[in-house]
Amino acid sequence: MPPMPPVFQPDPRAGSTTVPLDDDGAILARVAPELRDGARLVLGHPLPDPLTHAAVLAMRASAPPPAAPLPAPAAGIVHHPLPAAHGRPATSIAVIGARPGTAPRPAVLHIHGGGFLVGRAPDTYAASQRLADDLDCVVVEAEYRLAPETPFPGPLEDCHAALVWLHANAARLGVHPQRIAVMGESAGGGLAAMLAIAARDRRSVPLCCQILIYPMLDDRTGSTRAVPPFIGTIGWNAPSNRYGWSAFLGRPAGGARVPAGAVPARAETLAGLPPTFIGVGAIDLFVDEDIAYAQRLIAAGVPTDLRVVPGAYHGFDFIAPQSQASIAFAAAWKHTLRTAFAS
Repeated sequence: MPPMPPVFQPDPRAGSTTVPLDDDGAILARVAPELRDGARLVLGHPLPDPLTHAAVLAMRASAPPPAAPLPAPAAGIVHHPLPAAHGRPATSIAVIGARPGTAPRPAVLHIHGGGFLVGRAPDTYAASQRLADDLDCVVVEAEYRLAPETPFPGPLEDCHAALVWLHANAARLGVHPQRIAVMGESAGGGLAAMLAIAARDRRSVPLCCQILIYPMLDDRTGSTRAVPPFIGTIGWNAPSNRYGWSAFLGRPAGGARVPAGAVPARAETLAGLPPTFIGVGAIDLFVDEDIAYAQRLIAAGVPTDLRVVPGAYHGFDFIAPQSQASIAFAAAWKHTLRTAFAS
């Protein structure tokens, strides 16, 4: 295990990220009423302060076991080996809903979130089973090594290897090789955006779509770029973002230089990327960077659907999946996927 990275303190250039509110009620006043119970739940389980490597290890150790996969008739899960290569260890690929020998169907490579620090592919198996059944597609779960033990480019290379494997094995899985999308939430959305850029630049896999759910796109948010005091107060916050990006980059977030391909918001051009959905809550820490990324995609000629959900915080759709806001949000990104699959 590499040395523990330092705990990066707020950069004075970013201004204050302290919430000038004296109670949760003031914070909740900006939350959509139907999402407030979920917000109270999140506020009752704050992130470690400060977030350190030791705290990250404790979070991983205390994570509950993944929920059991859905039983039949839900889409089945089959694990396939992914051999070691280029310094990447051997692992396995979870393929959900494959029907070998049938007419080719579309596929989604899904990447879980967790701030680049925590999270496991099995945590989202059940959701991916439902997605496979709902859209009549195959879902492949990408597992990647976490920071700070494995900084960039390791996590991206893990996801790219999974994508290349999916494309190379499309025929045996019953997948249409021209109808493969990438999708992720939070840090998984950031990795999905990195992956789309890498696939374009390497000319490795043609993607039909990218679904970026409140994606983590810019290391400067909360480090050298200030956010309004009421943004990012529920769940993922500016100090956590600084630490997550610093651990991922192997250097302080917000610096003048970052490794090429590591920060989607710093990519020189977004031209040539696939049709994109970006969705984020209006009080999510990532709202400004996600809007800016959508604007750059539009300027680059990429078909882009941007959804900003009023009164919604980070992860609101997982916390309150039965709310009308979450139902409408899921319907919007699924519409983008269906449209791409039908093209």
